[in-house]
Amino acid sequence: MSFSKDTKQELCAAPVFTEEKKIALVYGMVLFSRVFTVSGISFSTESKPTAMLYSQQLSALTNTIVEMNVKLTHRGGENNIYSLSVPYAEDCEKIYEYFGHSRQQPNLRINRANIDGDDCMSYFLRGAFLTCGNVTSPEKDYHLEFVVPHKRLAADLEKLISEISEINAEPKTVQRKGSYIVYIKGSENITDMLTYIGGQMSAIEMIQSRIMKSVRNTVNRKTNSETANINKTAEASARQLQAIHIIQEKKGLSFLPEELQEVARIRMEYPEYNLRELGAALKEPISRSGVNHRIQRIFEIAKELSGKS
Repeated sequence: MSFSKDTKQELCAAPVFTEEKKIALVYGMVLFSRVFTVSGISFSTESKPTAMLYSQQLSALTNTIVEMNVKLTHRGGENNIYSLSVPYAEDCEKIYEYFGHSRQQPNLRINRANIDGDDCMSYFLRGAFLTCGNVTSPEKDYHLEFVVPHKRLAADLEKLISEISEINAEPKTVQRKGSYIVYIKGSENITDMLTYIGGQMSAIEMIQSRIMKSVRNTVNRKTNSETANINKTAEASARQLQAIHIIQEKKGLSFLPEELQEVARIRMEYPEYNLRELGAALKEPISRSGVNHRIQRIFEIAKELSGKS
């Protein structure tokens, strides 16, 4: 199951304690349905809990009939499509008027009289998210959106979200395939939104995912840095061994001064050592810069011997 469907399942199970909050929730669901007009109301979803909540609560609240049809898929029922509709025109008109909308209304807008009570805004947004919202898995990206069918309705939703101090987000709207997408970016903004509408466990999962990402990124940076250092050490060691091999072939290591012979022999025995480790392995340990000085002398001798050949 996707993160978005898990989130909707959690939201559907969240309690609604008062009648005005139930009205706000159902209003959010029906207003952002695919079709919400005086003559037709319909909605489709892959979330069975959302379909059940929509059907039961809308019917109970407005005393109307809501039909549900299920389109089976070939994945063992996991992604069935649940289509809901209000079959009778008089019931559509009744619901439309119940929430304070009229035939004379030129554009569908949010009627804030339905979300005027304490905390009703969060229930309204919960309903809106259930019918037209999606949230990307935090493993992939931090993106939450509402797919709204009408321009003015999308503008109202964007304005409403921007007014909520608990979220402190800056929603934006873009047009996509004939719909208007009101979206929020950023993990903190999305966790605030999920918490606000009742998806605390989903918000916690997102926070945990963000922490794991941060840890993985830190480990990867450290690993990449260590790998780069290892590669650098290996390349330097290979050049040093090549110079030592030239000296050994041309004159033998005994040709070198004693302190350079010791560095050469330890390098040949421990090609993986960095300069600091080489210095520590000498009979009389010396610093990294001291080892580097001796290595440079070995390079010079190897260069001279190569030039004479």
